Amino acid sequence: MGTRGEVYSSRFQAKSDKRTYFFNVKENRFGDLFVNIVESKKHDASAQGMEYERHQIVVFKEDMPEFLRSVEKVGAFMDRR
Repeated sequence: MGTRGEVYSSRFQAKSDKRTYFFNVKENRFGDLFVNIVESKKHDASAQGMEYERHQIVVFKEDMPEFLRSVEKVGAFMDRR
């Protein structure tokens, strides 16, 4: 098990350069695997420099097949628009 239960990590930088998406596979203390998806968005905080707004969701291993099917469905819908 890695740092804070991380077993794998990947990231994607959006073309806008303001958003970064992190895909982290983690293991909880019971040995259950889950994906932690984090969106980090840059905000200019003037004198304080850059600040980041973060949002995250957690998807457990047993929910991944249906989660991925749902993501594919909404992606296909968006492609048709």
